[in-house]
Amino acid sequence: MNQFRTMRNIRLGVKTLMLHKLRSFLTMLGVVFGVASVVAMLAVGEGASKDALERIRKLGSTNIIITSIKPAADEAGGRRGSPWQMQVYGLLYEDQQRAKETFSAIRHTVPVKVIRQEGRLGSRTLDLRVVGTTPKWFDLVQRPMIAGRQLTLIDSQERSGVVVLTEYGARRLLATERTIGQSIRIGGQYYDVVGIVESEGGQGSSVQTPDQQIDAYIPIEVARERYGDVFTLRASGTFMRESVQLHQMIVQVASTEHVESVAVGLEAMLARFHAKKDYRISVPLALLREAEATKRTFNIVLGSIAGISLLVGGIGIMNIMLASVTERTREIGIRRAIGAKRKQIIMQFLIETMVLSTIGGLIGITIGLIIPWLVTHFAGMPTVVTPHSVVLSVGISMTIGLVFGLYPAKRAADMDPIEALRHE
Repeated sequence: MNQFRTMRNIRLGVKTLMLHKLRSFLTMLGVVFGVASVVAMLAVGEGASKDALERIRKLGSTNIIITSIKPAADEAGGRRGSPWQMQVYGLLYEDQQRAKETFSAIRHTVPVKVIRQEGRLGSRTLDLRVVGTTPKWFDLVQRPMIAGRQLTLIDSQERSGVVVLTEYGARRLLATERTIGQSIRIGGQYYDVVGIVESEGGQGSSVQTPDQQIDAYIPIEVARERYGDVFTLRASGTFMRESVQLHQMIVQVASTEHVESVAVGLEAMLARFHAKKDYRISVPLALLREAEATKRTFNIVLGSIAGISLLVGGIGIMNIMLASVTERTREIGIRRAIGAKRKQIIMQFLIETMVLSTIGGLIGITIGLIIPWLVTHFAGMPTVVTPHSVVLSVGISMTIGLVFGLYPAKRAADMDPIEALRHE
């Protein structure tokens, strides 16, 4: 019986709303835009946060990345004086050895030497970032192998002229040619391609990964032998020479519990042997914790902004329902006169507001699901629509209908039937 009465009240509520289609539609718009903004904004925020968190996780939660940087004083002074400048900065080969000998919690250290050279095969060329490193690089910076093999200890011991390309580099240099075993020229040296690795470099992201899509990996012994430690740069007619032994060092710690303490120890060790601050220490574990905290804050801010839109929509519903109560004063008086109870009047108006907010919420969810797809398709930004954001939006829209419809419904029920019948 109660179920039949509820269905009848819903049909009556829908019929009443359909008498003023345009007004009902405009009233719903506030909820529609509010729900759509909740779903869309949370999807954009979740996508951006997930992308950043995934990149940080790929750096390794037990890794510490130390990068050579040019001191600010040297960078400013490099534009003055002799056209031939020699700048000495960055990590030293001894730093790697000291780190291994000083900290028992360190499992591996991977030295990295970076040289910019032109790769050439026939008429095809590509500016490469030649990365001289050890086979352990591929354990610490894990990227799927597409073809061939990684660098090996034998390559390092025999100083073999071999190279592992990224898929990006292979497609541009080896297109229409055989891949594994192909000989390419990098700078003035020839290398045999022994492997192709997928790279997920950090270009275009706030999180800088150790690899890039233009990388070419060679044994660090070969890099030292063929290119040395001194590099000549030319800019605006000025020649500048730089002496950098290691451009980067990746340190793997035995467990996450020791990562931050080892990072503090490395900072103190490097400060002791480097007169200038010519290095930067990055701890992915700390970045991960910071990014997760930022993600929570970001979602709260976006949700709050979208919640304001829903609040405005709820106020709009209350305003229209109050106007509806005034318009239907005589109807309310007639219903009370023929025996309708106060709770039935309240239920009638609550059902109307719930219908408005629920239909508006469903339309808003549909629009909210379309917007992230459009953002991903046209802007290339990652978006993630989570089930909890959809459930949250539906719940909020229904709650708004209930809360903002309660006062108009109670006001209608509290009318004196005799005064209501006299209303014109």
